[in-house]
Amino acid sequence: MQGKKGRFKKTWLIGYLFILPTFLAFFVFMGLPIIMGLIISFTDYNGFNQFNFTGVTNYIDLFQDEYFLVSLKNNIIYTAGTVPFIIAISLLLAVILNTKLKALDIFKTLIFFPTISSLVAVGVVWTILFDPVKGVINQALGVFGLHTLPLWLQSTKTALLSIMIVAVWKTVGYYMVMFLGGLKNIPRQLYEAAGIDGAGKVRQFFSITLPMLSPIIFMVTILTIISSFQVYDLIAVMTAGGPGRATNVLVYRIYQEGFNYLRFGYASAMAYFLFALIMIVTLIQFQGQRKWVTYMD
Repeated sequence: MQGKKGRFKKTWLIGYLFILPTFLAFFVFMGLPIIMGLIISFTDYNGFNQFNFTGVTNYIDLFQDEYFLVSLKNNIIYTAGTVPFIIAISLLLAVILNTKLKALDIFKTLIFFPTISSLVAVGVVWTILFDPVKGVINQALGVFGLHTLPLWLQSTKTALLSIMIVAVWKTVGYYMVMFLGGLKNIPRQLYEAAGIDGAGKVRQFFSITLPMLSPIIFMVTILTIISSFQVYDLIAVMTAGGPGRATNVLVYRIYQEGFNYLRFGYASAMAYFLFALIMIVTLIQFQGQRKWVTYMD
């Protein structure tokens, strides 16, 4: 008996020794920066020798900073304008492509291709397409007889909309694959039974497909909302937060405060405000999912 306990302890020890390097790497490269960032958010640290504790001053200043409030507003608009469209379009594409027609395989590849494309390359190409004079988009609109052409990235009224269009275009393929996987797991017997009872395709979609896909819809909703609050690449490449403040969002504002103005304490406070905001939204979603998410046994 004693020998078995000794072998068990040895096995237990060996197992922990195997995962110890991973835990150490996580602590050094993730845990420690998170802790240091929280500490820095209560200081006026500038990246060099200035390191004075200021308490919650940075957090109070956030709500008195007009630039920050504009960035927060832009981010909320961006989230509200991209998340529903990403979910709806990716789900619609998945339903359309969930057929046995082999000819549709090429369309699945084409739709997914933007997902694996470099964000920098995508931003540069779409910036050229959105050019109000030489861009293909405005030239095409001119052919259809539209005389007042949008300025797209050069106008404060359409710049954020332009970023949202690119974000939706680039992202739908990724979530389409998730929905396709969910559709493959729905038992065909449910549709056959519904058809026998006289339910049409539309009724089957709302009574079978959506409830069965609700766990995936829930997961996609969380992922897209978190991603929308972390948008940075497209903003940096296409508009740099402009024109004016029209496309400045929270993560880009954090970058500006930290690396342009060397206000690392204030930037850290913004980062932890963003973390708290995402956490609250996610917790609300987890509470609400009990009412509409259907899990299959």
